[in-house]
Amino acid sequence: MKSILRIAALCTILPLMSAAAWAQGTEDSVASGGKFPLAAAKGVDSGALAKAPAGAVNQAAYDMSKWKYGPVFDAPVGSKIWNPAKIKLMQGGKVTGGTVFYARDGQTYCSMANAGYDFIWTEMQHSPHNWQDVSDMWSACPHAKAVPGVRVPNANEFDEQHALDDGALVLVVPTIRSVEEAKTAAKWAFFPPLGERSVGGGPAFTPAFWGNVPGGYRQTFNDNLVLVLMIETLDGLRDADKIAKVPGVSAIFAASGDLGNFGGYKQGDPDYEREINIVHDAAMKAHVRLCGPLAWRDRLDFTCFQAGSEDAAIAQGAKDELGNLFNTQGKPEVGPFAR
Repeated sequence: MKSILRIAALCTILPLMSAAAWAQGTEDSVASGGKFPLAAAKGVDSGALAKAPAGAVNQAAYDMSKWKYGPVFDAPVGSKIWNPAKIKLMQGGKVTGGTVFYARDGQTYCSMANAGYDFIWTEMQHSPHNWQDVSDMWSACPHAKAVPGVRVPNANEFDEQHALDDGALVLVVPTIRSVEEAKTAAKWAFFPPLGERSVGGGPAFTPAFWGNVPGGYRQTFNDNLVLVLMIETLDGLRDADKIAKVPGVSAIFAASGDLGNFGGYKQGDPDYEREINIVHDAAMKAHVRLCGPLAWRDRLDFTCFQAGSEDAAIAQGAKDELGNLFNTQGKPEVGPFAR
């Protein structure tokens, strides 16, 4: 009991002691020249909004729109792209993303990531995954053959920040309905000055992921991210040309299912094909890549694709392995397996 009372007493005293110690330490630091020679004087308005310190690049009154960005995080001269998916995309190769929809375990994820795809399309728009699931899976094999990729629910800071801090190198943003929404997607995807992504830490910054990449992760990330915007709706088609031209966009995706869903036509119908061709034309005019389902791998000008999910890959793998023994189970006449 006495020990508990002593702890309680200390808890009431320590904040006062800490504040006093902090104040004394600050005064000592200033008196001795300190570590912060350009810091505002104690208790005095420095006037920094109106006036810059001597030697500052931005000398006028503070104006965000006129701010000249500094060179601290510039990529080193001669930096090379280290994201293999970005390299292949830039070279015009056909880039495939295998979909992880159901799995939450590292073993299944890593099997998909080493199966031959260029990136893994980790599904976060329609799946039951949470960000801890994603982080655990990607951390199991960050340097697998296929780089970590994700489709977030929509263009927003929370999900994009989590995806990128967890290590994503391919970011797919669905249902882009306007050029404003496209700009929002890019805003949260890229570090300044191209975007407004915050430096929050996370697995991506560690040596296990990208912490040791040539040139530095923060400095070279903007050049290595693959940003794919999906056009799926009629209003997205209206702005398709502008969406494709948003700085930082690597590719636009003609969403085969939802363009049918929102338009009311099926593949092969003239109206449906018109929708797809609007997305196609926008990509060609903006000189960005054009994405679609893997079934369109032979469709002209399409160079990046979403492949099937892990259950489809397992079924196809079993079919390829078994050959003429595939689906040749016995046929009982009674019981739960009777057909």
